[in-house]
Amino acid sequence: MFTKILIANRGEIACRVIKTARAMGILTVAVYSDADADSLHVTMADEAVYIGGSPSRESYLLGDKVIAAAVQTGAQAIHPGYGFLSENADFCNKCAAQNITFIGPPVPAIEAMGSKSAAKNIMEKANVPLVPGYHGDDQSTAIIKKAADEMGYPVLLKATAGGGGKGMRQVWSEAEFSEALAAAKRESLSSFGDDTMLVEKYLTQPRHVEIQVFCDNHDNAVYLFERDCSVQRRHQKVIEEAPAFAMSGELRKKMGESAIKSAKAIGYQGAGTVEFLLDVDGSFYFMEMNTRLQVEHPVTEMITGQDLVEWQLRVAAGEPLPLSQDQLKINGHAFEARIYAEDPNNDFLPATGKLTFLQPPVESAHVRIDTGVRQGDEVSVFYDPMIAKLIVWDENRDKALQRLSKALMEYRIKGVTTNIDFLFNLATSKPFINEDIDTGFIEKHHDLIFHDDAKSLSDDLPIAALYLVLAQSSAANLASNQKDPTSPWNASNAWRLNEAHTHSFSIDHLGQSYPVSVEERRQGSAVHYLISIEGNTVDCQGRIAGNTLITNINGYCSKAMIGENNEQISLFKQDGVINFSRTPFDFGEQNTDNSAGGLNAPMNGTMVTLLVELDQIVEKDQPLLIMEAMKMEHTIKAPSTGKVTEFYFVAGDMVDGGAELLAFSPIEESAS
Repeated sequence: MFTKILIANRGEIACRVIKTARAMGILTVAVYSDADADSLHVTMADEAVYIGGSPSRESYLLGDKVIAAAVQTGAQAIHPGYGFLSENADFCNKCAAQNITFIGPPVPAIEAMGSKSAAKNIMEKANVPLVPGYHGDDQSTAIIKKAADEMGYPVLLKATAGGGGKGMRQVWSEAEFSEALAAAKRESLSSFGDDTMLVEKYLTQPRHVEIQVFCDNHDNAVYLFERDCSVQRRHQKVIEEAPAFAMSGELRKKMGESAIKSAKAIGYQGAGTVEFLLDVDGSFYFMEMNTRLQVEHPVTEMITGQDLVEWQLRVAAGEPLPLSQDQLKINGHAFEARIYAEDPNNDFLPATGKLTFLQPPVESAHVRIDTGVRQGDEVSVFYDPMIAKLIVWDENRDKALQRLSKALMEYRIKGVTTNIDFLFNLATSKPFINEDIDTGFIEKHHDLIFHDDAKSLSDDLPIAALYLVLAQSSAANLASNQKDPTSPWNASNAWRLNEAHTHSFSIDHLGQSYPVSVEERRQGSAVHYLISIEGNTVDCQGRIAGNTLITNINGYCSKAMIGENNEQISLFKQDGVINFSRTPFDFGEQNTDNSAGGLNAPMNGTMVTLLVELDQIVEKDQPLLIMEAMKMEHTIKAPSTGKVTEFYFVAGDMVDGGAELLAFSPIEESAS
């Protein structure tokens, strides 16, 4: 066994590997960039070596520097984690040249699966079922489009060197094809240095089910069952679970054996994941094989009781697999929710900022947190905006789902916008609970998940208004410190001379302001609040107890957990989250500067390409330019018919968030 390993990664996966290595008595070496000098993985490791600038191309993607750090520190092996160099065959060869063990599969296996089109050719020969499609060498637009036209729309364009949803586009009609292909090729070239594409039939209601496989160099191979990863946004997974729901023993065995067949077809060793599309009729099709550990591996660990990183280390050191297939059993059910710094209400736009407050749920046998950040850390523009992975386990799916919703309610983060509220709404939605899930789940149930339907508004807004009134009443506690605590100016009960006690304010909810009127009425010792919003009046009572809001709305009693992030308030109810804030008073001091003539960068990033010429007439919503930030492309579109009179950046420029990108003249202005 190794005595020292280097981890060629950062964040939560680096910390995850360090934990297992430490438990096995193995010393660890971290590598870090400028942005990560004070990061958690550097603190946890026994040694750390600086390898370059903050952008990954100046640090974590520089294989020579990583290997030099291993040689310098005497590390015998390198664990790549996932992403970065984890599936880079050239890096593996360089490790071998320095007599350093790469903790992963052999080079031929990486090369075989490194191209999605080559992988499909191999699997076709191995009789593994494939989705109909084209994955040939002729990359002319005409040939790829002809294949798409013949198989019928919708189709899916995929970068053959891709992963994580990069270089991937759904195409629903022939008219969309050319623009989608150009965007997919551009994104693939930027992410992987390769714009080779394949096209395949897009199944409209598939599930994404993947099989965890493990092989050693003693000709042993097992599958550690399956994970359902169907809930995705931008082709990236959001919530994963194991085992997959509605999975018969016969289908599990059939898919597991196909996964083993896939692995043996390329002489695989180590941890790998074979991904399938599972159709509604029970048929399944090979998608791709990831020749590394997956982000969602903890759910497999939770249901099998195995440490997959330990398995990786043992296999890389030449040991046989710890267990045979008949020794592996499924125990219970597990979910993983990815906690991201992003804004689900703004197309999941990544967010940056400092984690001014960070309080995860308490870890236990049922709750696990995999993270690479601490309170006070910065979520920067340079890397993926994942904050943590929340993993829960219980004896069945229903109980595990209850654990997940409770843990999400208890997760407290301030300083950056996160997707926690979105995850809670998703996990508590009836379709998710009832296993009515496919890869289009978020789009199909958008209004339900985001609580922007009429029923949600009528139910949620009175609760939000009641909270604001009750929270305001806490000002009465301050009155006891005043010179005259009985003064009406210190009262918080909306006192009016000879009039009903009435509060008037507005609530901001999902970008819209709602005027609220609240009348206080006393019935004996009880206080009732008549809350009027948009012509509807409800009778409310309630109180705040610690972090819980207890309400009685028209005789219906319920509770909600309270969460606050800056000015945003979240109330976690049994059926979802209410997100709102109190509309600030208008003191007439708002900035009235008309900024309609320019468009700003949504965040720090890099200019990718300019799509129009100066003074070219463009239509409303026509793409003007593309930025890239935090592994995402952001298209800036025309706000109206008009023309760009000046671009302030060119392709390759670094752009600060909020910077004005261009000068835009609406057509009415130019006509005058």
